[in-house]
Amino acid sequence: MKVLPIAFDSLGVRSMATYVETNDVRIVIDPGVSLSPDRYSLPPHRIELDRRREMLAAVKRWTSIADIVIITDYHYDHHNPDDKELYEGKEILLKHPRESINQSQKQRAQALLTMIEPGAKEIKFADGKAFEFGGTKVVFSAPVFHGLSARLGYVIEVFIADQEKFLFTSDVQGLLDEAAIDFIIDKAPDTIILDGPATYLIGSHYKKNDILQSIQNMKRIIKQTPVKHFIIDHHLLRDANWVDYISELHELRSDVKVCSAAGYLGKQEDILEARRKELYEGSTCG
Repeated sequence: MKVLPIAFDSLGVRSMATYVETNDVRIVIDPGVSLSPDRYSLPPHRIELDRRREMLAAVKRWTSIADIVIITDYHYDHHNPDDKELYEGKEILLKHPRESINQSQKQRAQALLTMIEPGAKEIKFADGKAFEFGGTKVVFSAPVFHGLSARLGYVIEVFIADQEKFLFTSDVQGLLDEAAIDFIIDKAPDTIILDGPATYLIGSHYKKNDILQSIQNMKRIIKQTPVKHFIIDHHLLRDANWVDYISELHELRSDVKVCSAAGYLGKQEDILEARRKELYEGSTCG
């Protein structure tokens, strides 16, 4: 199995776009890329805008060879609402657009379906369902919280298995939903892509105890699954001090690589959003 992070926060944009290839099928999960419209009271820097264009091109390139497109979340960093060509001729497996969903995501889901229905090969609602493509199984969790509660709606986790086992959590924001944790432990994946806790929102959306609980839950995953590659990214990588929060995880098992998506690819993290103020201070033209 090939697991390739395409666009992620550690690569300079808000995204969890991932390409997965087995002997049977080629899959792109969450082909969306976005930027924070306002960080440190500043709009995206031109470097971020350039990176977004670069990442969108990469997403389009990998999606062009995919058989299946999966959408786990209707926020724009998880799907592209402007490029119908991404979905044309593809089998689409997506979060149910009307069940276990808040009003904002319901509206975005309907807009997306209106756009992609004429050109998609097939569209299936995936919540809690399992599919087989040759010897590859694709299993979806029931809807789990987008973060701490249902306020931001729900997402679905994705498990893909052939000879190897891969799990994609979507926007769980640090594993604060027991149902999301149970799904991961039950599937016993070798590789996990996890949305880390939103530490940059401590004080506004999260308490310190929520973050501490997230860390404890990540420890549970390492201790109770055979995971070898534990990729933590997305919300956590919007914090310049992200690495401090997960330092303890490296000490739990010597056979587990804990890293960002960039680190998994052998690259240096380039967390442009967290560095936005610095980008403006170092620029003469903004």
